[in-house]
Amino acid sequence: MDIVKKISFANGNVYAIKLDDGMMIETTETFLPYYTKDCASGTNSLVDGKLGDRSERWMIGVSTMSGCPCHCKFCATGNMPKWRNLTSIEIIEQVTIMLELSGACPSESKEFKINYTRMGEPFLNIENVKNAIDFISNIIPNTHHYISTIGINGSDFSWIKDNITLQVSLHSCEESKRDELIPFPNKMSISELGKIRTDSNLKTTLNMTLVDENDFDINVLKENFSSDNFFVKLSPINTNEFSTQNGLGNGAVSAKNIL
Repeated sequence: MDIVKKISFANGNVYAIKLDDGMMIETTETFLPYYTKDCASGTNSLVDGKLGDRSERWMIGVSTMSGCPCHCKFCATGNMPKWRNLTSIEIIEQVTIMLELSGACPSESKEFKINYTRMGEPFLNIENVKNAIDFISNIIPNTHHYISTIGINGSDFSWIKDNITLQVSLHSCEESKRDELIPFPNKMSISELGKIRTDSNLKTTLNMTLVDENDFDINVLKENFSSDNFFVKLSPINTNEFSTQNGLGNGAVSAKNIL
C-alpha cells in the first residue's frame, strides 16, 4: 500500500491509498471529544468548538472495497469505473498504517473505534470484514467496530453483538425515493430493515442523509423502527462532484461534518 495523497483537518487526516494492483481506497483517522459519543442532548455538535484529541474518541475509517457497486447518488465512490473486494489483510493494513502514522496508542483512548464506512458495502465482503474484526479485536481489545450497510438481502446480523454496532442507511422514508438514492437492487425494504435485531451494546443507527425535508416522515419511522432498537441520525450531504452531478444540492441538513 502506498499513500498518494493526504488531506489534513483540525481533527485528523484523510488518505488516498494505492493498492498493489493500482486500485485506490480511502482511509481516515480522526478524533472528537468523548461527550459526542452519547448525543444525550439530541445532537453530537461541538458545544465549545474544542475538537478533543486521540485520548478521547479516536476513530479510524476503513474501506472494505475499492470502489463500490451500490452507486449511492451522493457518494463520490460512484465515480470509480470498477470495484473489487478488499482482502482481510488489506482492511487490517489500513488500521496498522493509521496507528503508525499517528504515533498514538489505542489503549490510552476512552474510545477506540474502527468505522467500516468509507469505500464499499461491508456485507458484500462480509467474510473478509469479519476476519479483520476478529484479528483487530485480538490485538486491540475493547475496540468498538461500527459497520455501515444499505441492508443487503439475506444478510446475517446474528454476529453483531457486544462492541460491534450496526448502522443502516435509510436516507428516505419513501421506498421509491430510497431506491433512487440507493439504486442497488438487492437490498432490504424499509419494513425489512425495521425487523433487524442485534445483540450490540448500542442500538442500531438509522442513518438519514437527507436530500430534502420530505424524505423524513416521523410516522413511517414510528411504524417501522422501534426506539428500543434504533436511533435516528440525521446527516448532511458532504457535497462532491458526484452528488452535484446527480442534482442533490446541499441537502436538508444545514450543519456540516468536520470531514
